[in-house]
Amino acid sequence: MFMTTPAGAVSRNPFTGEVIGHTPFASTAEVDAALQQTWSAFQAWRVSEIASRSQLLLKIAGGLRQQARELAEMMTDEMGKPIAQGLAEVEKSARLCEWYAEHGPAFLKPEPTLVENNKAFVQYLPLGPILAVMPWNFPVWQVMRGAVPIILAGNSYLLKPAPNVMGSALLLQSILVGAGVAEGLFRVVNADNDAVAKMIHDRRIAAVTLTGSVRAGAAIAGLAGAAIKKSVLELGGADAFIVLADADIDAAVKGAISGRFMNSGQICIAAKRIIVEAAVYDQFRDKFIAAVKAMKVGDPRDEETLIGPMARFDLRDELDSQVQATLKEGAECLLGGHAMPGAANFYAPTVLGNVKPGMTSFRQELFGPVASLIVAKDAEDAIAMANDSEFGLGGSLWSRDLVKARELAARIETGGVFINSPSFSDPRVPIGGVKRSGYGRELSHFGIREFTNAQTVWLEE
Repeated sequence: MFMTTPAGAVSRNPFTGEVIGHTPFASTAEVDAALQQTWSAFQAWRVSEIASRSQLLLKIAGGLRQQARELAEMMTDEMGKPIAQGLAEVEKSARLCEWYAEHGPAFLKPEPTLVENNKAFVQYLPLGPILAVMPWNFPVWQVMRGAVPIILAGNSYLLKPAPNVMGSALLLQSILVGAGVAEGLFRVVNADNDAVAKMIHDRRIAAVTLTGSVRAGAAIAGLAGAAIKKSVLELGGADAFIVLADADIDAAVKGAISGRFMNSGQICIAAKRIIVEAAVYDQFRDKFIAAVKAMKVGDPRDEETLIGPMARFDLRDELDSQVQATLKEGAECLLGGHAMPGAANFYAPTVLGNVKPGMTSFRQELFGPVASLIVAKDAEDAIAMANDSEFGLGGSLWSRDLVKARELAARIETGGVFINSPSFSDPRVPIGGVKRSGYGRELSHFGIREFTNAQTVWLEE
């Protein structure tokens, strides 16, 4: 399920190739100790006042900002994230804490029902320790956007991070403990696959959440199902970025650059299939290629860099195989299409043209700096191609006709549609997918209630 070595978790700087960290797998005794610590922390935390939980979130926000540079540099070294994007990720996570501190308590208040005379209400109670299996592409934001509402709801959070960002996870844990988070309330454990399976079946784990591949999600869902425990999954995506003939082309190009190439294209909700109406395809293609050529590729510690190295060397090889397969199937390479020479793990920003349904880059998720351009006859054809996917995470639709765009958005089979904007995550709105992109939601009031017991209370005099 997870990328590991027999010895444990290894972090390798994708820019220098240097091994920068090694964390052995937790022993059976250490896993049990982590479970017990998380369980004990939950017993105390579950009866705490929600107001005190909110205050703790504000302290966490301060701690994140205080060590923002250190945390961003750790992400840069471990997975190649450009430093400016890493700093923005930390700041976004701090704002997340503040938003939930302000709005989260209202989401947890008991709700009245339609039963007459106020005889019944629903209250949202914590479930217990939540096991989180998290990816490497957003080592801070991805963890915090789940952990913050989970902890605010009164649960504890046990994190199994991706092996190549173990340093980021441990630093994040240190920051939270320094902000006043009790030992075990947020806990990192370097577990192998067998240990993850055993933790899911352990009575001290109440539920599990995963962000990752379809393969990993299927494995976790199977384990959780066998244990009769809730799971929330955010899995792969092949998000469509639809440009209609009446769109502002310059704005759409700018949005496509951000939507496809931020984080070196390693984003689940990135704009992976760019579907453009035939009437404006040539214009969009030419402007898009020019914009891609203008992006700065290089040292991720340079504040001006937009594209850094890919996080793992094996993933670069996999991406290249997908590109080459697509070209053999009849697509054309308009730009890039190869790994860049040198020790650093760069893949050249790539634009594939003449991509058609059924081709590899149309069917599969390409997790890296590769854009697939697809021609649609008209809006109906664009929607049909957008839905011709096993995935359904996010999507983007560009048009000056907002009435028409809203109507079309309702026909797109995804968890989110962004009109005249690239997809992004925001604490005010839920994020999650349909089809093989997973189930459940994070963020907003949906996210904080995912891991609560919606308990009915009926009152009879």
